Amino acid sequence: MNERDKTQLGKTLWGIADDLRGAMNADDFRDYMLSFLFLRYLSDNYEVAAQKELGRDYPQVEGDDRRVPLTIWYANNPDDMADFEKQMRRKVHYVIKPDHLWASIANLARTQNGELLNTLQAAFKYIETESFQSTFQGLFSEINLASDKLGKKYKERNAKLCTIIQKIAEGLTQFSTDADTLGDAYEYLIGQFAAGSGKKAGEFYTPQQISSILSGIVTLDSQEPKTGKRAKLDRVLDFACGSGSLLLNVRKRMGPHGIGKIFGQEKNITTYNLARMNMLLHGVKDSEFEIFHGDTLTNDWEMLRETNPAKKPYFDAVVANPPFSYRWEPTEAIGEDVRFKNHGVAPKSAADFAFLLHGFHYLKDEGVMAIILPHGVLFRGGAEERIRTKLLTDGHIDTVIGLPANLFYSTGIPVCILVLKKCKKPDDVLFINASSLEHFEKGKRQNRLRDEDIEKIVETYQFRKEEERYSKRVSMERIKEEGYNLNISRYISTAIAESEIDLAATHGVLEAIENTIQVATMKHNKFLEELGLPPLPSPDSKSPRE
Repeated sequence: MNERDKTQLGKTLWGIADDLRGAMNADDFRDYMLSFLFLRYLSDNYEVAAQKELGRDYPQVEGDDRRVPLTIWYANNPDDMADFEKQMRRKVHYVIKPDHLWASIANLARTQNGELLNTLQAAFKYIETESFQSTFQGLFSEINLASDKLGKKYKERNAKLCTIIQKIAEGLTQFSTDADTLGDAYEYLIGQFAAGSGKKAGEFYTPQQISSILSGIVTLDSQEPKTGKRAKLDRVLDFACGSGSLLLNVRKRMGPHGIGKIFGQEKNITTYNLARMNMLLHGVKDSEFEIFHGDTLTNDWEMLRETNPAKKPYFDAVVANPPFSYRWEPTEAIGEDVRFKNHGVAPKSAADFAFLLHGFHYLKDEGVMAIILPHGVLFRGGAEERIRTKLLTDGHIDTVIGLPANLFYSTGIPVCILVLKKCKKPDDVLFINASSLEHFEKGKRQNRLRDEDIEKIVETYQFRKEEERYSKRVSMERIKEEGYNLNISRYISTAIAESEIDLAATHGVLEAIENTIQVATMKHNKFLEELGLPPLPSPDSKSPRE
């Protein structure tokens, strides 16, 4: 399927969502819509693998028979079911019962079967607790199939779900869908729901254009970016992963086998479930990722609290788009926390540096971290100034990238990207000013970075290029002179110099114009004289205008 068809599939599904949600909140309906798309993906992937596994034994459904082939096979081979499911767990890492497959659910919806709701509840529960070798407890916890928003009585809820599922099934049949296509459609829908969620969107979605910058940076060789992309990343972490789109963007750049394991953390339960679904839907096996539900700032992920240095996890790449200027309540114990002890604690009013130091603590010595933060971290005083100064004097801040305002769904403020390394070779800091009008496309509601804008940022970082009004390498001596203030305008002038005017040449041009006017006037007056009309006044005889 080409890009145009993928986009059209996303638009078709979004149209269905927009039509069917009725009075339901867009965020609530998002969870239903994306869960059904997720079930479709799991089912399609499973049936393709089952067909390969069973070969000629895979039943052929004929005529008006609407049964799912695996339903027929299970009925005819009860003694072989256990071995078959064991083999499927080896092949695709999960099992779905025939009655729970999307095709079975869609058939119930098409016939307005009264058991659809019960079957769907059973399917979700089975997928959460038994489908995968590692249990995905609570994966569908935010999809309340008994909600009054679907209807007050069972019959009404069942009818509503029949309509929703039937419409989705019809919309999908217009396209030839595969795993990549459904993954792209899923990302498109997440983006569309984010666009309609306003400030809430920041909780779960990083726009693809921003993700592309971060993934482009962290996948390059950390010590010698100019040598190109790394062959392998053993571990990648996003400690505020939202729906997982940023991690998936890194994986896309590295290829399906370019990352050993993906790690993410998310505090919001709904978004946490969204991230797990998103990973599976993009073909990431349950053994290839780990998403933890918990608070990053209090560091309640047991894996990250390992005190044995030999077992403590470190990451080749850390990416993050944490909530901007998040208010938090640091305790006295936080001041002694190993993550903050050497740098200081971020103020209550803004946890930006707390998030940064958390990720930086788990970065490998040869790793690279790219984090999106509000522009204020570059120049705010107090505790933030002390943390910023320590990071600079220790040589950990590699690059500062200023982005245009109004790129995010959640805020219109300008933001920056900080690139950090524990061991960096250059003894300067690279500043990139990508916020000027010529480096993005201005939109009515939102501004947008074009492909060429993204490539320019990544390439400037990669080759550490300097360009007037765009990028500059600044020595630590100069930064010290500026009081360790990283405000980009202190180092890169965005003013356009006025071009010099050659007065002699300009005078010559004006004289030539004046002569042309006089010749034309004299010629025109001859015509007027022949016609017996009064002549035009000569240029010399005109009185100056007031």
